[in-house]
Amino acid sequence: MHEITVQGQTGSSKIMVGERLDNLAAYLPAGRTIIITDENVRRLYGDRFPNAEVITIGCGEQHKTLESLAGIYDRLIQAEADRTAFIVGIGGGIVGDVTGFAASTYMRGVRFGFVATSLLAQVDATVGGKNGVNFKGYKNMVGVFNQPDFVIIDIGLLKTLPDEEIACGLAEIVKHACIADPDYFDFIEQHCEPIAELDEGTMLHLVHRSVAIKAGVVNQDEREAGERRKLNFGHTLGHAFEKTLGISHGAAVSAGMVMAAELSVDQKRLTVQAATRIRRLLARLNLPTHLEFDREAVFNALKKDKKRVRTDIHFILLERLGKAVVATIGIDALGQWLMGR
Repeated sequence: MHEITVQGQTGSSKIMVGERLDNLAAYLPAGRTIIITDENVRRLYGDRFPNAEVITIGCGEQHKTLESLAGIYDRLIQAEADRTAFIVGIGGGIVGDVTGFAASTYMRGVRFGFVATSLLAQVDATVGGKNGVNFKGYKNMVGVFNQPDFVIIDIGLLKTLPDEEIACGLAEIVKHACIADPDYFDFIEQHCEPIAELDEGTMLHLVHRSVAIKAGVVNQDEREAGERRKLNFGHTLGHAFEKTLGISHGAAVSAGMVMAAELSVDQKRLTVQAATRIRRLLARLNLPTHLEFDREAVFNALKKDKKRVRTDIHFILLERLGKAVVATIGIDALGQWLMGR
């Protein structure tokens, strides 16, 4: 097991890569625990949960809403949960986001932790203290920064994930390599076959390296004032694709990274060869590298992105594999570039 610490303003978070769901009880504080999970995870792993009350939400992005939060608050009030309660989210990124937000706001905040069951949750969604929900289709528009006490990352749980869910996590893994570690990028290129087979040793290495990269960034910049913005590589366009096309997060971010690399080339920051390597690696991992989309609809979604500041937007570009930069681009200039693709 690898242990990594995220140090935030709200406290420290212990990330345990390679720990098991079966050992969750050992990390729970004395007193009352309430579990939040989704229907699929409860069906697959409910018999391995510790003895605790369970709140079950629906599966899918459509449940990452203020309405879902209201339902959780109702259940917590009915259960007479007080400020000493400890809440654990067992599930993927949606369960993590909803649980973290619910715990951070119920009675002005109770302690919480996660067991990450999806690859996306393991390498990204439950690490770093971002908790939130979508609003009127816009990603993570309402939320808070707050660190969980712990995150258990059980690599063995990946075996039950559908291919699309694995792809969502792989897109984030490639992102981490692109922005922070060229050797990691090389490793992914050299291990596409064992990745496709979900070889446990290979996946443990990927998750550990990605968590280490993200934790290092968050420890420098928890609230996304500078360095943490680099974690948005591929996400500015990706979130717009996700909203307008209704595709998965992984597919959207993959195509978003390809286009961000192309913009980096157009701005004479990145070589064509590096952009080609990114595109080829994503294709080898069965991620999309090109999408047909309504440019006007995508541009309208871009204008509502959280990274927009008046007439500009913080857009993440690459100078080389392993080095990202935060560029300030005029929203109209970005729109002109997009329309010309």
